[in-house]
Amino acid sequence: MNDLNGYDIEDLSPGMSATFGKTVTESDIGLFAGISGDINALHLNEEYAATTPFGGRIAHGILTTGLISATIANKLPGPGVIYLEQQLRFLAPVRPGDTVNATVTVKEVIAERGHVVLETICRVGGKDVISGEARVKVGSSKKREEKKKLAAAGV
Repeated sequence: MNDLNGYDIEDLSPGMSATFGKTVTESDIGLFAGISGDINALHLNEEYAATTPFGGRIAHGILTTGLISATIANKLPGPGVIYLEQQLRFLAPVRPGDTVNATVTVKEVIAERGHVVLETICRVGGKDVISGEARVKVGSSKKREEKKKLAAAGV
């Protein structure tokens, strides 16, 4: 673990998993629209959204994927992680009031690069709404120890 209680590359192995859940609120959708500038009527106008194939308003897809980011940043690998890339597939809508559970699972550890490949999934009521894969970079306790030794030796 690093000083922030995040996992180092030496701590991670395939199959490790973490989940973060949150209920998406009306306020979340409105705030995200304001922050992002995405004011698509599908997210904000119930009358219009009722005429779409979704039959009503839905949350922004990227708002929902933020829960993947929260899981990665706060749980696995956790504090200190650097996001490198994310691939996503949007499978079903998320509606105001839905509880989304974002789960990340370690698929591969590339120790020599400090990279970790994660399966990323968001579910509502057991149904996948987003799936994908992320690549992140994490620190190394061995490399930090080597730097300390070099610094102490004046190198």
